[in-house]
Amino acid sequence: MSSTSRSKTPRKSRKKSKPIEHARVSEHEFTNREIGWLEFNRRVLNEATDPRTPLLERVRFLSICSSNLDEFFMKRVGRLKRNIAYGFAPRSADGKTPTEQLKAIREYVIPMMQQMALAYKNIRSLLKHENIVLLKWSELNESEKSEIKKYYNKNVFPVLTPLSVDPGHPFPLISNLSTSLGVTLKQPGQEERLFARVKIPKVLPQWIRLSSTSEGNFRFLSLLDVIEQNIGDLFPSMQVMQTMAFRLTRNADVDRDEEDAEDLLELIEEELRQRRFAEVVRLEHGPNPDPWMLKFLTDELELSDQDVYELQGELDYTDLNLIADLSVPQLKYENYVPGVPSAFLDENVSIFDLLRKQDYLLHHPFESFKSTVERFIREASMDPKVLAIKMTLYRTGDNSPFIKSLIRAAEQGKQVVCLIELKARFDEERNIFWAQALENAGVHVVYGVVGLKTHAKTSLVVRQESGELRCYAHIGTGNYNVTTSRFYTDLGLLTSKEEITNDVVDFFHYLTGRSLKNDYKNLLIAPVNMFTKFKSFIEREAEHAKAGRPAHVIAKFNNMEENEIGMVLYQASQKGCDVDLIVRGFCSLRPGVPGLSERLRVISVIGRFLEHSRLFYFRNGALDPVDGEFYIGSADWMYRNLHARVEAITPILDRSLREKCWEILQVCLKDQRQTWDMNSNGQYVQRKSNDVGVHQQLMNLSKQRVPFTEESVEAKDT
Repeated sequence: MSSTSRSKTPRKSRKKSKPIEHARVSEHEFTNREIGWLEFNRRVLNEATDPRTPLLERVRFLSICSSNLDEFFMKRVGRLKRNIAYGFAPRSADGKTPTEQLKAIREYVIPMMQQMALAYKNIRSLLKHENIVLLKWSELNESEKSEIKKYYNKNVFPVLTPLSVDPGHPFPLISNLSTSLGVTLKQPGQEERLFARVKIPKVLPQWIRLSSTSEGNFRFLSLLDVIEQNIGDLFPSMQVMQTMAFRLTRNADVDRDEEDAEDLLELIEEELRQRRFAEVVRLEHGPNPDPWMLKFLTDELELSDQDVYELQGELDYTDLNLIADLSVPQLKYENYVPGVPSAFLDENVSIFDLLRKQDYLLHHPFESFKSTVERFIREASMDPKVLAIKMTLYRTGDNSPFIKSLIRAAEQGKQVVCLIELKARFDEERNIFWAQALENAGVHVVYGVVGLKTHAKTSLVVRQESGELRCYAHIGTGNYNVTTSRFYTDLGLLTSKEEITNDVVDFFHYLTGRSLKNDYKNLLIAPVNMFTKFKSFIEREAEHAKAGRPAHVIAKFNNMEENEIGMVLYQASQKGCDVDLIVRGFCSLRPGVPGLSERLRVISVIGRFLEHSRLFYFRNGALDPVDGEFYIGSADWMYRNLHARVEAITPILDRSLREKCWEILQVCLKDQRQTWDMNSNGQYVQRKSNDVGVHQQLMNLSKQRVPFTEESVEAKDT
């Protein structure tokens, strides 16, 4: 590590961050976060079983549900187990200990896994009717078996590495989320059983397409099945007694002490190395397991029966992405290409000229991210009048055009500052790579505030104009990630208004220097003023309602678990204020409880796109609802977002943009197709209409207003 890298150690926060604790614990007032998250994943799984969902998209949703569950065990179950191991037993918002929560999780997960297996069985049957056949070895004819055997000998057998366990060979280190084939062996003439493990290599396709398949027909066999049927080739002269596929999930919630770290980059790199072989939190295996092998594994991995899950379907449904990616348009959502707002059609017109005239509120993926936000940074990097570019990067993706633009700007001598969040879970390795690439190009890379993740989505451009400096900013709800911008719903504001940009300048000074500014005029910044501002806004609505004035709180975000905010929402509801929460994931509140939350409603929108935008509305006594206050930004109403992360939220000042926000909220609230209503027990009921859903409505509205798409614009330019 170079000395320049070591100098980038992040500055310390004003106070050491404390673990998340619930000052108020009440089963009557709050639901359980973990079960709430599992309820969310059940809604995702529903998309895999809903006949209204195109068939290959159902395959995709099954894969997403499986991936979600993996992450849940790595993060949430891992944290609960770590708390127990450390003797730390904080109660959840609804009063459960970590042990009680683990018990409740298992009782919920087992039926979910059974539902996933049934969904897979049904999908497999429906795929067969569409000439997409997922075969088992026993279903192959002799010619096909011969073909697969040749493929195995040439492409699979040389890659495999059998690892046996005996006095000369210790139990192998099995990496996180890897699928393995366990083998019980005997030597001829001996009774002693031996264990061996064969890793199913992810470098190979997990489903093998038979070459004899005719055009328009697809026949696949799983790689796991192929290896299992040919396992004897790896152990010549040995007797194969049993085979059992299994998969490990390891704890990703590692403990870190940033305060004492000399170099955060080195700390995160070491954490990544440790994570691959952290303690096991789950063992999954196929049906009819070998009892001897199962006991051997649980003993070696130091697991209890409560950590073991038997699956009736596939071990890893994420392998089905290969099937979901098949080019069969009639079995997928109709292709949608984002529209390009008319103001951005002519790239010969400077984007800075556009922003001096008015603000732009962008709604992705319905409106192009590439032609707006990506263009904003790209044009800034090439504009000779631009003196400085500052950005926060949380999850930026591979081959990011933003990275290229920042490097280009630095090479042209501009002042370029990039805050990269190394602690963005599961993106740490990618972020380390890009941080080093930016440093090598001369970009000033910083890693934020010790003890606080920097989750804000902000960028600032400083430009020399007519003898003075002018600032331009983007504040968004989503990451600067081109790939996810096409699948996540997000909002972003492009502005040159000094009321906003002056605060953004101060915000970057807070991120990179030692600013203690706490009087932002318009921005809500966590952990500085955001919590107190939101709380005061809700209390103000309650007073409006009590006085008979129009009062309404609408908040749209990913998750809700901030108990003080929850209590003021309850109090506002009790005083007559309507409260509507549009929460994609989990919500700790109990809506519709007599005397507590009768005017509070919670809905969840699940569908084609991942709902990711954060949009807040406070009517503030306005006769016309559009004259109320609207805010967008990076933060959910979660303890971590409001108290233990760096977040940024901006007001929407222009009336035309507030009208757009109001329309988005109304489309969500009135939807009868994609929306689920939460009851007071934390369970959700889906609205079953066959009407056009939220996402299709928003696509239709975008097509009406923005007739030009990215593809049509590119074709025109060509």
